[in-house]
Order: sequence, then structure tokens, then C-alpha cells
Amino acid sequence: MAPMQGNQSATGSTMDADDTAVMLTEIACALRQRAVLLTVGPVAAAVLGFGIASALPPTFTATSTFMPPQQAQSGAASALASLGSLASLTGGAVGMRSSGDQYVALMQSVTVADRLVEQFKLQAVYEVDFRVDARKELAKNVRIGLGKKDGLISVAVDDKDPQRAADMANQYVEELRRITASMAVTEAQQRRVFFEKQLQSSRDRLVRAQQALQASGFNAGALKAEPKAAADAYARLKAEATSAEIRLQILRGNLADGTPEVQQQQTTLGALRGQLARSERPSDNIGGPDYVSKYREFKYQETLFEMYARQFELARVDESREGALIQVLDPATRPEKKSKPNRAVLTITAALATLIALVLFTILRGIGLRKGRSLRNSSGQD
Repeated sequence: MAPMQGNQSATGSTMDADDTAVMLTEIACALRQRAVLLTVGPVAAAVLGFGIASALPPTFTATSTFMPPQQAQSGAASALASLGSLASLTGGAVGMRSSGDQYVALMQSVTVADRLVEQFKLQAVYEVDFRVDARKELAKNVRIGLGKKDGLISVAVDDKDPQRAADMANQYVEELRRITASMAVTEAQQRRVFFEKQLQSSRDRLVRAQQALQASGFNAGALKAEPKAAADAYARLKAEATSAEIRLQILRGNLADGTPEVQQQQTTLGALRGQLARSERPSDNIGGPDYVSKYREFKYQETLFEMYARQFELARVDESREGALIQVLDPATRPEKKSKPNRAVLTITAALATLIALVLFTILRGIGLRKGRSLRNSSGQD
């Protein structure tokens, strides 16, 4: 029994190998028989593809490359270190540095797209009735990318008109300058917005403190019991305590209460409050306590106002410097050659696709015919 089964297995393997060889031979014969079709078909497809590529309207690509603003530490940001706690609180208030991705997102915004649509009348160019459709067509024809290695931003615009393609690519850079000038994007702009708000609030409080001081009947003689130097020291101490409180609130918003940073800030704030409480204790030989308290509040608000005003002016100076930091490396120029359609690529693609399709059709047809003959032979033997 075992030898007979071995002979049957060997015989089956030999028959399968013979069938495969016969099938490959038949496929090769079928390919030879249709050699003319396999030659003429791709050639005809190549000619047709070349004709279609020649008939399509040309598209031109213009590219503009520029360097986005670099978020280096400015002189004003360095000067914040001299303000102690007040300087520290700005770090959490103004946020993190901007990246090149932000500038790419700004250029891809609806606001910038609408300006381009309106300026270049793209609804008529793209032959659409609605602005939203013009924005979609514009997005298809614009590629904005950020170089991962060099950090440069490139704007490539495709258009049927080569001059319009160059103008649109350059206009994207101008729109970026325009939108960054109206928004707090850079570190200096964020500092300017922060200190502008604080300055306005401090100005209002200073006016109210001055009015309260004047309403109390303040005069220079009232300071005999409380020297001016002591009142100034009190104002500075209270300003430090206020900035320490703000800094603690910012830390608690980002860190847990048990972290060393929060505990250290709590200790600092407690020490300042202790000094402030000791300086506020009334003395038996002090006269005119109402005058003194109003004067203390006035000097406190005046100190804060001066600090905010100084930092606001420094932020404005840095912001004016950053306004010109969008440096264009390669402005877009009128392209001399079209970018698409590529007649060579389209011609070769059409020829190869046709050749592959015809070869597959011939092979599948040969396999189908062989199976049909096998079925007919089996039916005849039965």
C-alpha cells in the first residue's frame, strides 16, 4: 500500500508540473500571436496621451521663499529680570514662543484666502459663483510648506497665467506681514498686549488713588509723622507682594500645590506679607493716619504704573523691530516654463498602462480558453 501511494503522489506532482509548463507555453504563444496588438496599442496610447497633454492648457508655478520671524530673546525680555516677581509673571501670561507652523496656519486662514480672492478676482478666474468655492479652488492651487531643516517657508502657487501666479505668491507674504501686524503673534507683540492691558488698569487705579488722596485733605505737613522715604518703601513692598500673588496664581494653574516651585513662591509671598503687615502697624506718635494710608496707596499705584509703563515702551520698541523680520529670500518671479501637464510623463504613463492592460487581458483570456477546453474534454470522456 505505501509504495502505491508514493507512486500516485509522484505521478500527481509530475502531472501538475506538466500542466504548468503547458499553460506557460500557451501564454507565450498567445503573446506572440498578439505581438502586433501589444506593439500598436501602447504606441497608439502614447500618441493619444501626447495629443491630450498638448491640448490641455498649461499651468505655471511660481514660488516665494522667506524666513519667518526668529523668536530670540529681546532686550526688553532680558530687562524683565530686573523686576523680580513681576518679570516672572509675564512668562506665564504671554505664552510660549511662536513657531513656523503658526505662520503657515496664518497664511492658510480664511481671512488671507478671502483677501486673495477679492484682490485677484478669483471667482471669475475659477468660474465659480460663490466665494467659498473660490477658496476651495485656491487651496487646491496653493502649497505652503515649512522646511524642517532650514526653517524656511515656501509658498508655491499654480495658475494658468504665469504673472498672476507670481503676484499671488508674493501677495501671500504681504498678507502675512499685514496679519501679524494686527495680531499678537510674536513674543514682543504678546508682551505689548499684556503690558498695555496692565497699564490701562493701573492708570485707572492711580487716578482713583490720587482723587482719594486729594479728597482726604492731604498736605505736605501730614508727612512729618511718616517720612516720604518710608512711604515709598511701603509702596515698593506692596508692589512686590502683588506681583508675587499673581505669580503664585499662575504657578498653581500649571503645577500642583506640593511642587517645590509653588512652595517656594508661597514662602516668598508669606515673607512679603509679613514685612507688609509690620510696616502697616500704627505707631502712637503718628498723626493723620488717613493722610498716610491714602498716600501709601497713591505711591503703591504710582510705582506699579511706572513699572508697567516702562515695560510697555520696551515692548513697543521690540515690536517695531520685529515688524520687518519677515525676510524674503527668493521672491516669486514670472515662471518661464510651464510646470504641468508634463507631456513626457503623460505619454510614457499612457503607453505603459496600455501595455500592462493588454498583457493581462491576453494572459487571462488564454487561461480562460484553456479551462474551457479542459471542461469540454472532461465532458467528452464521460
